[in-house]
Amino acid sequence: MNTYNLKKLCAVSVASIMCVSALAFSGCNNKQPETSQTPDEPVPTTTAVSTSDEPTAQNYLESIGIDTATLGITPNIIHDSNPVGFQLDMPKDGDTIAVVHTSYGDIKMRLFPEQAPKAVTNFVNLAKAGKYNNSLFSKVTKDFMINGGYCGTSSYGDVFEDEFCDKLFNIRGAVAMSNTGADTNESAFFINQKTPEAYKNEGGWEHLASQWDTIKTQLANYKDSNLLSAFIEKNGTNCYDTDSVPDSVKKLYEENGGNAYLDGAYNAVDRGYTVFAQVIDGMDVVDKIASAKVDKDGIPVKNIVIKSVEITQYKEEPTTQAGSTSAESVTQPTTVG
Repeated sequence: MNTYNLKKLCAVSVASIMCVSALAFSGCNNKQPETSQTPDEPVPTTTAVSTSDEPTAQNYLESIGIDTATLGITPNIIHDSNPVGFQLDMPKDGDTIAVVHTSYGDIKMRLFPEQAPKAVTNFVNLAKAGKYNNSLFSKVTKDFMINGGYCGTSSYGDVFEDEFCDKLFNIRGAVAMSNTGADTNESAFFINQKTPEAYKNEGGWEHLASQWDTIKTQLANYKDSNLLSAFIEKNGTNCYDTDSVPDSVKKLYEENGGNAYLDGAYNAVDRGYTVFAQVIDGMDVVDKIASAKVDKDGIPVKNIVIKSVEITQYKEEPTTQAGSTSAESVTQPTTVG
């Protein structure tokens, strides 16, 4: 193995492991036994279709002679017909949204039931059952993410699989499921907080592309080795195949910031985090939480409480004022159920 590449790989791996470990379930102080619930039926899919027919980043392994089936790599990629960036659109009148009431203020989220049906159904069920009440944002990292909401197992009574939509990204404000590995989603979630400035300061897309160049060389070296599975286990999130990512996605991250390497749809070894919502109001609250004083492990010194999660309907009402030349939209949540 080339000494330079090995040193570079180690540096990349250590940095990424430190960041990604923050997304594993952090035990809150209020863990309680959970009871299994019967999930509500998700909204029928109309634009998102799960299929293996379209090209994905996982094709890279096959191209270098690695049998993904023997590694247990069976990606659930959801190919969506929406354009890149649609997740930043405001909800339509009557769409279901969530309002996370925290000790720092409210955070409103648009949900994506068509693109991540199981994750959204789980989140909504747990919220309606009050499971998130008084849970914590248990780990926060400025210019990265805020992680919390752990309240035991999922509403399905067990872990559930990842849902990687090729049009949902871990941009700033995106809400994704925390996990401890492939298909280990339960209740915890995180909100991406990295700003465009922080993204650029880390090297932006050039840094990600350089990281992939190093990683894919190692994958090729390991393809006939028993160490491959262990390598993927340690470096899975680093296997973000920048060669397969459209220019429109690169631009999206340049303009909005975020953590591109967490996107499972463009990961060569089926590792990543399921995006299921996008903050539409309250990023100032997210930034405030991310700036809270923490200990050496990123745990807030003072509890940051999720008081409750309210599932509501988005209602847009145009209002006009005297002398105004345009109408402004006002969001008025209406409690569902």
